[in-house]
Amino acid sequence: MAGYTDKVESTGSQSEEQAHVETVDRPAGPAPVTLQSFAHLDEKAILRKMDLRLIPVLALLYLLSFLDRGNIGNAKIEGLQEDLGMTDDQYNWCLTAFFFTYAAFEVPSNLMLKRVRPSIWLPAIMVAWGVVMTLMGIVHNYAGLLSARIFLGVTEAGLFPGVAYYLTNWYRRDEIQLRQAMFFSAASVAGAFSGLLAFGIGKMDGIAGLHGWQWIFILEGIATVVVACIAFFALHDFPETAKFLTEEERAFVVYRLKYQGQSEDPNRAQVAQADEFRWKYARDAFLDWQIWVNVFVYWGIVCPLYGISLFLPTIIRQLGYQSSQAQLMTVPVYITAAILAVIAAYFSDRVGKRSPFIIGFLLVMVIGFSMCIATDPKENPRVVYAGVFVAACAIYPAFPGVIAWLSNNLSGSLKRSVGMAIQIGVGNLGGAMASNFYRAKDAPQYKLGHGLELGFIGAGIIASLILLIGYSAQNKKRARKIQDGVLDSYTVEELSAKGDRAITFRYVY
Repeated sequence: MAGYTDKVESTGSQSEEQAHVETVDRPAGPAPVTLQSFAHLDEKAILRKMDLRLIPVLALLYLLSFLDRGNIGNAKIEGLQEDLGMTDDQYNWCLTAFFFTYAAFEVPSNLMLKRVRPSIWLPAIMVAWGVVMTLMGIVHNYAGLLSARIFLGVTEAGLFPGVAYYLTNWYRRDEIQLRQAMFFSAASVAGAFSGLLAFGIGKMDGIAGLHGWQWIFILEGIATVVVACIAFFALHDFPETAKFLTEEERAFVVYRLKYQGQSEDPNRAQVAQADEFRWKYARDAFLDWQIWVNVFVYWGIVCPLYGISLFLPTIIRQLGYQSSQAQLMTVPVYITAAILAVIAAYFSDRVGKRSPFIIGFLLVMVIGFSMCIATDPKENPRVVYAGVFVAACAIYPAFPGVIAWLSNNLSGSLKRSVGMAIQIGVGNLGGAMASNFYRAKDAPQYKLGHGLELGFIGAGIIASLILLIGYSAQNKKRARKIQDGVLDSYTVEELSAKGDRAITFRYVY
């Protein structure tokens, strides 16, 4: 990017960028690049180009990831538990074990992503879990299935936090939720696709002496490996090296990302995000209060998410429907949720707010699970189905919101990488908990499961309010400090090293 390097660039919220551009004083030399230097470029066209090259590939990868971790729910109603001679507790342990290794390996994986190119690391772990998924189709007992689920957690751990962080290297924080939602909506589609696939693959029962549930694992595992091989060539690493952008477009994309979250004070220099690799920034992530509070918001969403994705076919079957009907009845739930996720993300990015949408969806989840817990499924199965429908249509739009909310408020690429991995890694322990919410002995009403979901949702609402109040107070405090002239006591380098703790940084809430 000759001609565009060694400049101090400036980006903040969209309104800030339009309003003014500030640069830091440098020794005499070439005039620094400003936003006006790129005024002749069509920003929307560049974004569309990025969307078309990045989102479909990433969505396909995540669709297969979510499909492969959740298809055990479809396999169960095709006879998995009976054929392997497992008890209900053993089946739940197979669900739970996945999340322990999944959570443990997310931070190390994101650190590897900082060292290894995304176009190599992401497809590599995808090949690994595709092989594990395929081998899961030939297990013969509980021990084999449990071992396979443990290794599936290890190999899948890096994809979601890796892609969530990867997108922040391409899009500004006022654009990220829509892209996170388009990427994450693949999970909703995976839920629908899983039901349709299981319905079709289940008809292969007996072919080559294998059960229908075995074919579900084998065929979906092979598909994952094939797509991973294609992804080696289809993935792009970072804007600086994107071949589908011109040299000037690459410079512009890097420029607009360099500074984010700055205050609106026009009398101070913009401050670059620290981008170098220092273990200090990783330690800062582990000690940041907002990440750990956000984990509770994440649990309030992810526990219901996994409760739905792992047990929805079983819950519907317990309403009196046959297995094939239960598989197909999951489809409209997931399709509707995917559409709502993208719509909600669009409006959240437009207004630049996260908490109103997240808290609103958490309240809708309360309504959905309350419908389930208060209804006798034998007398009103349609009301229970409507309840899980309502809950799912709030869960899937809320999830990309909570990911975007934290990523918006972490400055510095290493801290953001580690912080998002902590959020998703520790947060996904909620999946381990949710794996045991819906016990077979509680069927068909599942009062305990629905009640636990409501408890976590309540904790998520409280944590969201704590973040909202904390962010608002910090923004006001920093604005007062700038008015009092405290900014003059800091160098640009000191502010850059502080990242989101700098008095120039403004939290999104």
